[in-house]
Amino acid sequence: MNEFQPTSTNWQLVGDIFYDLNGGKSKITNGTGVLLNSLQKGENQAIMSTFEHGDIELELDFMMPKGSNSGIYLQGRYEVQLFDSWAEQDPKYSDAGAIYQRWDENRGDGREGYEGHPPLVNVSRAPGLWQSLRIVFRAPRFDSQGKKVSNAKFLSVYQNDVLVQKNIEVTGPTQAAFFEDEKALGPLVIQGDHGGVAIRDIKYKTYGAETVTLTDMKLSYYDSIKTINDFAKAPPKGEMDIDVLAHLAPATRNEFSGTIEGTLTVPSDGEYFFNLNLAWVPDDTPPGVINGAGKFFIDEKEVVYVDGVTGKANGSTQLTAGVHKIKLNYFKTFGHWYAPSNDITLTVEGNGVAQTALNVPMRADDPVGQIAVKVTDKTVMQRGFVMQHGEKRTHTVAVGEPGGANYAIDLSRGELLNVWRGDFVETTPMWYGRGETQLMLPLGNVIEFGGKPTIAALPNKDSVWPDEITGFEYTEYEVLKNGNPVILYKMPGVNIRESFETRDSGKKLGHSLEVTAEDQNAQLYCLVAQASKIEKLPNGLYAIDDKSYYIEFEKKTSPMVRTTSDGSQELILPVKLNGNAGKVSYSIVW
Repeated sequence: MNEFQPTSTNWQLVGDIFYDLNGGKSKITNGTGVLLNSLQKGENQAIMSTFEHGDIELELDFMMPKGSNSGIYLQGRYEVQLFDSWAEQDPKYSDAGAIYQRWDENRGDGREGYEGHPPLVNVSRAPGLWQSLRIVFRAPRFDSQGKKVSNAKFLSVYQNDVLVQKNIEVTGPTQAAFFEDEKALGPLVIQGDHGGVAIRDIKYKTYGAETVTLTDMKLSYYDSIKTINDFAKAPPKGEMDIDVLAHLAPATRNEFSGTIEGTLTVPSDGEYFFNLNLAWVPDDTPPGVINGAGKFFIDEKEVVYVDGVTGKANGSTQLTAGVHKIKLNYFKTFGHWYAPSNDITLTVEGNGVAQTALNVPMRADDPVGQIAVKVTDKTVMQRGFVMQHGEKRTHTVAVGEPGGANYAIDLSRGELLNVWRGDFVETTPMWYGRGETQLMLPLGNVIEFGGKPTIAALPNKDSVWPDEITGFEYTEYEVLKNGNPVILYKMPGVNIRESFETRDSGKKLGHSLEVTAEDQNAQLYCLVAQASKIEKLPNGLYAIDDKSYYIEFEKKTSPMVRTTSDGSQELILPVKLNGNAGKVSYSIVW
């Protein structure tokens, strides 16, 4: 608590907090790690940091009880709203992820509030679940006489890893700010008098206005570079002056190489971090077909090496204030059809210096806009490829529900891959650039599941859950009148009917499986969840993966939580057969 200024007793440190989904009584676990605001009968104050910031990059996790209202104030003046906005279909400036409005009584009755910015999309999770917030904020600028020369700006706000604000300029303090003036520095403030909130894992980087520059660049280009070590012995074909990081020399699009040298000027002594990305090298290059690589040197010292297995690498080095000589060697020998760009991106950041991409060339806007599939008043299905834990799943269908609950299924394995709330899917990669990747991209806060079969026959309740089932087969799906699919599978001795439905106005996704077994003594089980942590809550719900989402079972259901050999946990539901038929059903809540 000594990181914060003294405040009232509504703030305390705890080990954990349980907020009931429906607004029932909360429960505190003693300990540390969670900053908790609980409204008291007496005075409830905000909490302010002991440090003051200008430009800042801020990350934290937050949790809201049902119906609660709070906010994060940058410099104590500019509010990003925290609110229980679970499943709100029409988010406003007062919902989570919004930039709160300004207020001026002189604007006239009914017009006092202005400049409020709702989130681009509502991706709020249910009460009692942890949510993430990441803010990149640029403070207002002032001249030597103290006159403001540029406004504060939220460069980006991400909630649950989804962009909800971008380049939002704020002309002055938002309504109910803790300071009415504007300054270059101010404390971080968390609102404490409107409602409960829990905060954890606060991380921040603060920056000044100083920058790193790259000047006096020269490009030497080559004909015969095939490996990164060839630069030591190959003579250049020619040289040219350049002012952006790009291969501007004459070359074919898919075969070129060069060395860029220049002068790097840093504002102060300290450690500087560099990231190099060669866009023509994909992140999943097969062994033996490396099509390019790169090395970045400062004062002849190697700092970053892109080896060609992936196109990205990073490194750091201690630098003194002033000028340093840089050299960047890079080559490309052929083109991957799914990594067509030839961009070179080099970023730097350091103590007091925000992450900056150096000497980026100007690019014309891509003529192809986003191709998205929308959901209105009827369920929509879209076939395509989905990324799941870094693996491309190719036999998948995504389903978008009118209530805003979306999900994707791997038909070939009978696996529920993920769920998300927000918009449905972007299909641009399926059509643009010949559509080779065939990826459809979820447009919301995605919760990924374990990626294992949902139904399995086990010798006993302690048997290892299989990664795949021999003889498993997807047969077909039926489409109901409302557009919902019913998916039919079979595996040795068992037929399965899988269906989904939104419940409670889209706040929950119901998952049901009906099975018919040839052997009425078969021991069938349903894998409901797999996570690092699964806990049963006082309200009977199961919190999955450190309160990322809930599982809600029907009454008189007896699930099991078991620990696997790798230390993770599984939530298993036995399928009770009545004769040859059985059914399991539960809801996913997030």
